[in-house]
Amino acid sequence: MKNDPALHTDVSHIAPREKAEILSQALPYIRKFHGKTIVIKYGGNAMTDPVLQQDFAEDVVLLKLVGMNPVVVHGGGPQIEELLTKLGKKGHFIQGMRVTDKETMDVVEWVLAGEVQQDVVGLINAAGGKAVGLTGRDGGMIRARKLKVQDKDDPSKEHDIGQVGDIVSIDPSVVKALQDDQFIPVVSPIGFGENNESYNINADVVAAKLATVLQAEKLLMLTNIRGVLDKQGQLMTELTPRRIDELVADGTISGGMIPKIAGAIDAAKSGVNAVHIIDGRVPHAMLLEILSDQAYGTMIRSH
Repeated sequence: MKNDPALHTDVSHIAPREKAEILSQALPYIRKFHGKTIVIKYGGNAMTDPVLQQDFAEDVVLLKLVGMNPVVVHGGGPQIEELLTKLGKKGHFIQGMRVTDKETMDVVEWVLAGEVQQDVVGLINAAGGKAVGLTGRDGGMIRARKLKVQDKDDPSKEHDIGQVGDIVSIDPSVVKALQDDQFIPVVSPIGFGENNESYNINADVVAAKLATVLQAEKLLMLTNIRGVLDKQGQLMTELTPRRIDELVADGTISGGMIPKIAGAIDAAKSGVNAVHIIDGRVPHAMLLEILSDQAYGTMIRSH
């Protein structure tokens, strides 16, 4: 029942004593994570459903108000696709990745750093927070280079997919400065190259790398699935890198989940205490994962 996407928050039937007990159960987690950085990858249904958007914004503000430091990294694939279609520009993909020419990159920047980012900032501010939008250019945060895509059939061959980036380095100074002033940074996954060119970077990768350089307590990745499932469709609530290798080898983890998991493992091995892949379709999924002892997704630890 707890993972039912249709379940929306209604506490009117809960007795006052039960409400108090629920709130008091959050206290140890608030104490444990007070002052800690929580990086949140925001995407999927949570980003497109108006009710879930509101829940997300409220969760981020609540985390900030109880003393944690949330940092949001957002995607925007569907929104980019929608605008390109309106402009009559057909997408060309190589091995599942969009070829991003100069014109497409202009659209990507307009959507991510403009429309989507300002929507997220506005939602958080309307919920009582103080959000500030950033791209990788701000404060020289995300330096990038052209991503080299190796041919899956011929490793000696590389594909040019245009202005799609690989992270060279992240300077988190601007994020830290905003956190110190009680702001909530909202980061668009756009980096810049040595000749000032823009690069579109996978938002999962940006979130994982940013969590690493900030030495975040947690990295939360909102998805459109319950978490990592076994072959019987049951949720696996906790995984280690060794177990993940086994699951990739036997095909349990495949497709689009592989890059998401790879970023999660890198972050966990590089000092992020826990990475959570959680169901963004569940109302207030972040609060349930952080402030309760029940698993509402898959947690990945380094060991």
